[in-house]
Amino acid sequence: MDIADFFDTFFEEAEELLADMEQHLLELDVDDPDSEQLNAIFRAAHSIKGGAGTFGFSVLQKTTHILENLLDSARKGELSLRADLVDTFLEAKDIMHEQLNAYRSESEPDQQAFERICHTLQQIALEEIGEPLAIAPVAASEPRPEASPEPAVATSEPAASGQLLVALLNVKEKDRTLLVEELEQLGEIQSQSGDEQRFEVVMTASVSADDIEAVMCFIIEPEQISISAAPSSASTPDSAATPATPPAPTPSAPTEKPAAPPAPAASKPSAPKSAGEKGGEKAGEKGGKKGASESSSIRVSVDKVDQIINLVGELIITQSMLDQTVSDLSDQSASSGSLQNGMSLLQRNARDLQEAVMSIRMIPMEFVFSRFPRVVRDTAGKLGKEIELITEGKSTELDKSLVERITDPLTHLVRNSLDHGIEMPDKREALGKSRQGKLTLAARHQGGNILIEVKDDGAGMDRERLLAKARENGLNVSDTMSDEEVYQLIFAPGFSTAAEVTDVSGRGVGMDVVKRNIQGMGGRVEIQSKLGEGTNTRIVLPLTLAILDGMSIKVGSETFILPLSTVLESLQPAKGDMYAMAGDDVVLKVRDEYLPVIAIHEALDVADAITDPTRSIAVIVQGEGRRYALLVDELVGQQQVVVKNLEDNYRKVPGVSAATILGDGSVALILDITGLHRLCRAKKEAGKSAYAQYLSYDKEIELS
Repeated sequence: MDIADFFDTFFEEAEELLADMEQHLLELDVDDPDSEQLNAIFRAAHSIKGGAGTFGFSVLQKTTHILENLLDSARKGELSLRADLVDTFLEAKDIMHEQLNAYRSESEPDQQAFERICHTLQQIALEEIGEPLAIAPVAASEPRPEASPEPAVATSEPAASGQLLVALLNVKEKDRTLLVEELEQLGEIQSQSGDEQRFEVVMTASVSADDIEAVMCFIIEPEQISISAAPSSASTPDSAATPATPPAPTPSAPTEKPAAPPAPAASKPSAPKSAGEKGGEKAGEKGGKKGASESSSIRVSVDKVDQIINLVGELIITQSMLDQTVSDLSDQSASSGSLQNGMSLLQRNARDLQEAVMSIRMIPMEFVFSRFPRVVRDTAGKLGKEIELITEGKSTELDKSLVERITDPLTHLVRNSLDHGIEMPDKREALGKSRQGKLTLAARHQGGNILIEVKDDGAGMDRERLLAKARENGLNVSDTMSDEEVYQLIFAPGFSTAAEVTDVSGRGVGMDVVKRNIQGMGGRVEIQSKLGEGTNTRIVLPLTLAILDGMSIKVGSETFILPLSTVLESLQPAKGDMYAMAGDDVVLKVRDEYLPVIAIHEALDVADAITDPTRSIAVIVQGEGRRYALLVDELVGQQQVVVKNLEDNYRKVPGVSAATILGDGSVALILDITGLHRLCRAKKEAGKSAYAQYLSYDKEIELS
């Protein structure tokens, strides 16, 4: 067994420990630091250092070691914490993360960054403690972690080539064989004996006990291993004279592994729990109640999960086809009734299987929200503002693929609120507000969607200022625009109300990307604002991109799918409610609101469709913050459909977002509301003779 086989596990768990370190540093009260938080930060650094040393990642090991020594001084009270020191620790954490990524990509870490942070940490040690810190880790003199509520593991730190007694507790034979093979890579086995309850290995080790634990804990739980100096009867004179050091908690991430760790790069890398977060208590219970080699979770490649989801999607399509066939049967005999009962059971089981499989990809929004305390802290520091960050609905779950793609748009929105929304402390005080601004990140389920909100209690949006800036930028605006349409102007490319360009904002880029990315996920952005009171930016997303709740409609002989989240209502249009506008545009009046009319048969060239608007059905839909009236021939009904990417199997089609397979085996296109409106306008402007030219031009834009 090559030790390199454990690289991926180390990288994943080091990521978790770094995230845990950052979280505790951000929550740390420098005036009255929590000893448990300091211990948790120290343990995270200690664990990473042990693993880095085991795998030969020397730069990461040295960086972590000097940081670990400073953290040890802080938790012992020798180093008084300040906000600027915490900032330096956070900077060291960032550099450690860069070093970890370098090793992951099989390249060398940035030597200049390493030397810079080591110099900075040494300066802190000289100024605050009065003595320099050793950079190279020395096993015999490195600081030992304090005892914690977790079950302590008896370990010792022997001299080089000393004899150790490694005891494996409640480890089944299969894992035991693997562990013994790994121990042979770390030293020379002298003897081995025992059973599943306790298996003892006496070995002459060429590495420290910490390094052995770091490797063993990638395979078994910390409470399953005990390392101590070998008894005198089995020891050499040198090793017998080596005193055992005090017990130390294990350095490996699995000590505090979350109850449900995710698949590598597939779901949330949950931060380990600190000693004060019930982690040790649960670990103790698990060790007493369950077999030691049992685990409450497994790590699975995201590719395997995606493959299962695709297969379940195909199963749902097949089930729909069978259901369609059964419903078409005219024979109502007893055998047909049994067939229908069987199909009902299959449908129910298929739905349960689909929901169970989809839940594997669902991860909590806490994975996204946990990144923003650092963003808010750093941005507020640059702007000189005082900000309180509040998060709500962290347990709300969203598809992993969407979670990964929503982080960047949310970061833009948060920075925009901090820069443009929340006022400077003195100005807030003059307005009768608290000096400390409030920024809220919230998530909750809303029907078949998830609603994510970025709210601030700042200045709000000035409608007149936005209109003036839009005219200055040459945008086509009017005073009759609704507030919602005016607020949407901030998403126009190049639009910015910043007085000057800074490293935070002002270049007019970012917000247009936010809107485009969210629309690419099948979602929409809504803005609510009140001058002087604040702004609420709402993102509405589907829970998953694999399954869609849709409304089936017919236009001519073609069946299309509308995302149900975009459908507001349907009605029969009256001739008196339809008005012709300049440029061949038609609008429909619905409760004092004039909505652009989109005739699907014209936009998509569908033959044999109803051309008289008064005989059609108007489906009121919403996209990009605007409402439209789609003219269709018939409403078929609501159904869940399996989304198939059209670009992967064909090419991008204007006005169409994806496709699906219906119960009768036919393909139905899933319509893109905003794309359909742009397509309709382009056809009217260019004329039908230039339609092919438009498609070619549109394709060039997509590719660029």
